[in-house]
Amino acid sequence: MHVHALVAALESIAPLNLAESWDKVGLLVGDLAQEFSGPILLAIDLSEDVLDEAIDLGAGAIIAYHPPIWEPLKRLTASSATERIILRAARAGIIIYSPHTALDACTGGINDWLCEGFAPVAKSSKSAPVAGDCRALTPHAELASTQELKIVTFVPEADANRIRQGLATAGAGIIGGYQVCSFAAPGTGTFLATEGTNPRIGQRNHLEHVPEVRLEMVVSAAGLALALETLRQFHPYEEPAIDVYTLHAKPQRSVGPGRRLVLDRPATINTLAERIRSFLGVEHVLVATPRDWSASKQIERIGICAGAGASLVPLAHHEGCEIFFTGELKHHEVMDCLRRGLGVILAGHTNTERGYLPRLAQKLKSALPGCKTLVSRTDKDPLRVV
Repeated sequence: MHVHALVAALESIAPLNLAESWDKVGLLVGDLAQEFSGPILLAIDLSEDVLDEAIDLGAGAIIAYHPPIWEPLKRLTASSATERIILRAARAGIIIYSPHTALDACTGGINDWLCEGFAPVAKSSKSAPVAGDCRALTPHAELASTQELKIVTFVPEADANRIRQGLATAGAGIIGGYQVCSFAAPGTGTFLATEGTNPRIGQRNHLEHVPEVRLEMVVSAAGLALALETLRQFHPYEEPAIDVYTLHAKPQRSVGPGRRLVLDRPATINTLAERIRSFLGVEHVLVATPRDWSASKQIERIGICAGAGASLVPLAHHEGCEIFFTGELKHHEVMDCLRRGLGVILAGHTNTERGYLPRLAQKLKSALPGCKTLVSRTDKDPLRVV
């Protein structure tokens, strides 16, 4: 298998443009043009134990959810665990890829998987319907590069098609897989040509009323200058009317950081805590409730974020969430939640992530028929309950 095929499959599952700007995602070790063989090993953390396991298995690639290269490496001398891991992986020809926050934010990713865990009956290993309305706490907004701007001009109807085709040759009018996309609406244009002008239609010093077409086409910011030059070349008027509009990114409700889950059937925080504990297969979860809550209080809205979700607490509160579920929060972050009137459920950082790996393995198998995927047996939470 070529590395570029693996990378393409992973990016089809979790597009890297969904990752947070501070993240270190994507292909970290390897050459897109090279081939590799052997199974693909999935882990949350690429520890030395996980690398030993990969080498013993003859793995050709490791998908490490947490990026093993975080701080810039000034040298590779095997003087630290990170340097040793990267050196040994490179020597063994093992590819390393990290999806991290892109996998959190994507549709069907880790946060959507966690939403399933609050259903009355749910199993971590099998995809199940979410028991309520689920959307991103921060919907991801995206604008295709070919649709960053819109050019609007006004032309006689007989010239509209010629200008449309001319703009298309300059790169305007591309929407997805469609080209020469435009919109035209009839109307009446007016102008008064003064001395020194050379109007194509009408006479100087006389107010003209001309049947025209309003022609609109999208264009990229990079292609705007060429499109405008082309438009002026094809336009019949001496001074064509041209408007350029900036287009806003379009938010996608189901994609982005965190989730806001509105349950179809409200439940108490203890009931919800037991559901997610069972779903994740952990020994315990931690629960905190504001002082004025009763044990029977019915919860309807849940803020959810895999890993460490403190940065999303203010947004979850603003969006009307009653409890916030994540892997870990610092003590003062828990106290901040309680002061906001938010209940808290904590399950442990990697406990909110590791159970998703079998599902990611299955997605990769579907995207790359014939590939062998394995979930690491040595990858585990570094903390244990005693």
